[in-house]
Amino acid sequence: MFDSLSDRLGGVFDRLRGRGALTEADVRAAMREVRVALLEADVALPVARAFVDEVTEEAVGQNVLRSVTPGQQVIKIVNDALVRMLGGDDPAAAELQLNVAPPAVVMMVGLQGSGKTTTTAKIAKRLSSSSMTGRSAKKVLMASLDVNRPAAQEQLATLGTQVEVATLPIVAGQQPVEIARRALQAAKLQGFDVLMLDTAGRLHVDQALMDEMKAVAEVAKPQEILLVVDSLTGQDAVNVAQNFSEQVPLTGVVLTRMDGDARGGAALSMRAVTGKPIKFAGVGEKLDALEAFHASRVAGRILGMGDVVSLVERAAESIQQEDAERMATRLAKGQFDMNDLRGQLAQMKRMGGLGALAGMLPGMKKAQAAMDSVPGSDKMLVHLDAMIGSMTAKERAKPELINAKRKIRIAKGSGTTVQEVNKLLKMHLEMSTAMKKIKKMGGLKGMMAMLGKGGLGGLGSAIGGADMGDMMGKLGGPGGGPGLPGLPGGGLPGNIPGGLPPGFRFKK
Repeated sequence: MFDSLSDRLGGVFDRLRGRGALTEADVRAAMREVRVALLEADVALPVARAFVDEVTEEAVGQNVLRSVTPGQQVIKIVNDALVRMLGGDDPAAAELQLNVAPPAVVMMVGLQGSGKTTTTAKIAKRLSSSSMTGRSAKKVLMASLDVNRPAAQEQLATLGTQVEVATLPIVAGQQPVEIARRALQAAKLQGFDVLMLDTAGRLHVDQALMDEMKAVAEVAKPQEILLVVDSLTGQDAVNVAQNFSEQVPLTGVVLTRMDGDARGGAALSMRAVTGKPIKFAGVGEKLDALEAFHASRVAGRILGMGDVVSLVERAAESIQQEDAERMATRLAKGQFDMNDLRGQLAQMKRMGGLGALAGMLPGMKKAQAAMDSVPGSDKMLVHLDAMIGSMTAKERAKPELINAKRKIRIAKGSGTTVQEVNKLLKMHLEMSTAMKKIKKMGGLKGMMAMLGKGGLGGLGSAIGGADMGDMMGKLGGPGGGPGLPGLPGGGLPGNIPGGLPPGFRFKK
């Protein structure tokens, strides 16, 4: 979503980094380009103007111009201003305030087609699943108050079945206020922790919509009123949010289709215009594709510094506990066959594929762009899985059995070429060799000990030689760039706005 803005800002900052010293004219020229980039990204004009003025005032100060790395200082200032513009780095702001006597009522409002019903089901699934929130699971009831759109109530009931969340039985002919009363009574009697009300939308903001919402709010007395806005509507999304915030006491905003090709201006302007925090971002059509919105993480993605924290959280949500335990046992023995490789590929697929992972790693923006430019790169994981699926059970367990004739059969069965099968076998061989080296180092404990002594660089050298050690050292070793969370010399990407060291390039 932020790709075009990220590319424009990346070009501006590359030029700043390349200069040894900065003059005030250099900074002002760069800020003019930043302003143009923001306006092209559909950021509201008053918001873009205030942002650039604030950054310029701070960036032309003596501390920046006399700094040892003035380019990096300017980037840090821009990063901090972006975080403030997106709502500040307060983790509590992204959470729903549900610490009240049950049932806590969450009311969803917005225009028709913005994704309210699907988002209602996504939030309900998130609340009812302890693995996604890290807190105890809540008992959730969903109720549809949309009597205007055909089959809207049936749609929520179907989604409720899919996410295993209870929905209020449909009674034909009931009006929204009556449904809200019945839902509240049912939630109290049946001991539900959270009641989610999916209200009706319109094609545009009108008084009938506002009156209906106010009447429902008076009856239900919701703790949270969330405005669902489609990111793809661009500048008009900001106008819709402003109209709703003037009529209804909103507590937060949910942006849908953040994985689309919108220019990102709606997200950047929303907090400044409404004064309400962005709580969640929809990042896909699947019912688990919903992320808590964290200003510092989004700013890190925009400035190409990655978002390792969200990557780790996504891995924790998608990982299968049994598979992880099985993999740990085999790793301790130095074993790694095609079934293990297939499990790792499936894990990457569940986390969004290679492109999604690359976009979250610091310094990988150019690598992601290179992947996107190669035709069929998004199908790479599918092809690898097809090749492994075309092998027999014996071949998956013992890849060394695969000779020339077997390679031809596997290639034909998976719709690929023998060369691609060879690449897969080479990949497996390298990973298998790495596993054996990890076993020689003393398994996971030995690997952790090596991380303590030499950081990622020492570990990379031990597993894959000097080249891998050099690359991994730059990614996360002591003094070697932003690092990974919880590792020596690491820290989080958002803490070091400069990104990777100047001059760092991935080897082709």
